[in-house]
Amino acid sequence: MRYLHTMIRIRDIDESLDFFVGKFGLVETRRTESEQGRFTLIFLSASKDQANTESSRAPELELTYNWDAETYSGGRNFGHLAYEVDNIYDFCQNLKDKGVVINRPPRDGRMAFVKSPDGISIEILQKGERLAPQEPWVSMENTGNW
Repeated sequence: MRYLHTMIRIRDIDESLDFFVGKFGLVETRRTESEQGRFTLIFLSASKDQANTESSRAPELELTYNWDAETYSGGRNFGHLAYEVDNIYDFCQNLKDKGVVINRPPRDGRMAFVKSPDGISIEILQKGERLAPQEPWVSMENTGNW
């Protein structure tokens, strides 16, 4: 398993980049925009943590900007921790066998979410390419929120 990133939601891209890049000194490493999902993801790293390859990249800060205005309360602006695993199905099954609720099952062979006992969302991502969809995950419903 490898720790990937921590995600926080932001209200204003320019204001957030001014703080995190302009004042705090982080460096933007990549950006993704999703027209369908209506969000922008901006990944930042400390200057000494930059790497040239995906496999050697240090953990990053992910800024998530939702295009539709939203007021965040109750800690919702803190998003999640993210970990990459070698086999998402085996990892989730192991958690499930230990009594952990899989809030967002890995139906797509790529991503799942669970929560810590304190309600912190944890994203689990398949290392490399997504795995072929398989049961029981494909048919499993979401539980609660993440």
